Amino acid sequence: MGVNSKIEWTHHTFNPWWGCTRVSEACVHCYAESWSKRLGKQLWGPKSPRRFFGDNHWNEPKKWNAEAKRSGIRARVFCASMADVFEKRSELEQWRNKLWILIEETPELDWLLLTKRPELVNEYVPWGQSWPDNVWMGTTVEDQVAANTRLPHLANIPAKVRFISAEPLLGRIEIKNWLVDSIDWVITGGESGAKARPSSPSWFRDLLRDCTEHEVPYHFKQWGDWAPKRPKLAEHQTKRASTVDDGTVMVRIGKIAAGRLLDGKTWNGLPRIGVHGRANLTLEGRRAS
Repeated sequence: MGVNSKIEWTHHTFNPWWGCTRVSEACVHCYAESWSKRLGKQLWGPKSPRRFFGDNHWNEPKKWNAEAKRSGIRARVFCASMADVFEKRSELEQWRNKLWILIEETPELDWLLLTKRPELVNEYVPWGQSWPDNVWMGTTVEDQVAANTRLPHLANIPAKVRFISAEPLLGRIEIKNWLVDSIDWVITGGESGAKARPSSPSWFRDLLRDCTEHEVPYHFKQWGDWAPKRPKLAEHQTKRASTVDDGTVMVRIGKIAAGRLLDGKTWNGLPRIGVHGRANLTLEGRRAS
């Protein structure tokens, strides 16, 4: 459970359960799997159990909904940071059904469902072609293979907001055609963790350029553990270096030191529903002060 989540693009996180199975390159260094192992939980893989929760856990979003109603300020809920809601396992069905009911009972919350299995979404949700207005549907797109495989499925999901999480971004991706009328928001960022792989700055800039051209909100979440080499770094901070495909020297300095400035700006793009159900740009890049 995450009240006032540290994830920059959401307010809260909610997990209907913990545990998953790896399906692609983005899963290789899964932070959620590492975190659960650190807590002594073996929850990953097709034969491992999943961790479920009681009523107190499931009642938390109802409290967030009540607060949002009192304040008049909608809250975003990322579901799920420690699982994939659309993992194909029979014992998850009752918990998925419980989640759909909870979403319908909390209309003041915008639920951000992020999956690496968009091909299963329409099979599992109960809403047909009439999704609740408070459901945003996203898929992870870490490289061109993932984009080619997942975006056709995302485009066929009738959610009010459709978004991608290109984090960790592991290669250059070409998605301009999808930005025309299928994607309402792009989140991107580099990989963090003990075995993090560096991303090329040009990959992020290309996405920013394409999003700007198509007026799609762009959110740069983080560099991750690797960032472009810059002046005034201590000598010990430049010893772990890697030159990426655009010629940039990336140095491993850790997530906090690397920060989230892209070309001197923070990019906090966020969608909102327009009069025709499309998302519009609300926040542009802000230069660091």
